[in-house]
Amino acid sequence: MQVSSSMGVFSSTKEMSAIKPLFTEKLSKDEVKEIREQIKQNANAVAFNSASIQGTIAGGNNNFKQEYDDFQTFLKDIGYNGKPIAELSKKEATELVSEDGFFGINQTSQRIADFVINGAGKDEDRFRAGREGMIQGFKEAEEMWGGKLPEISQKTMDRAIEMVDKAMYDLGFSILDKEV
Repeated sequence: MQVSSSMGVFSSTKEMSAIKPLFTEKLSKDEVKEIREQIKQNANAVAFNSASIQGTIAGGNNNFKQEYDDFQTFLKDIGYNGKPIAELSKKEATELVSEDGFFGINQTSQRIADFVINGAGKDEDRFRAGREGMIQGFKEAEEMWGGKLPEISQKTMDRAIEMVDKAMYDLGFSILDKEV
């Protein structure tokens, strides 16, 4: 699974089928390493794209036209089937980023966390790679934004990290880095 374009759209279905079924075949160390890297990259992209979308909508950035096609594709990939973002009224956009809106803190953090949790299964290393990818994606979004992202993005990442940390804790994994 690789990230393509400036908005990080995935090409996952074809490449996912190339991963061996985890319950029927033993994976080699190289295959495990590749899967971990894929999880990390995809978690990074999901976090980056989610933070970018929130920042764009909440911050009133008018750069919709430049990346419109990639943006619309990404929206469809994450399940958004609403009115095209560029055609939203201010009220409709505000509703999308409200606490429980599609791009609000609750739904966005849940999508990010679910991606990492589902991708990790019960594998501690995958959890750590996915968590690291979320944090890296958020940092990259901040760099592209030119500084600290809006509060909604900060809260979303905090909540997504909490969800992943809780899932790790529930599986008996320490949320602290083993190398510290």
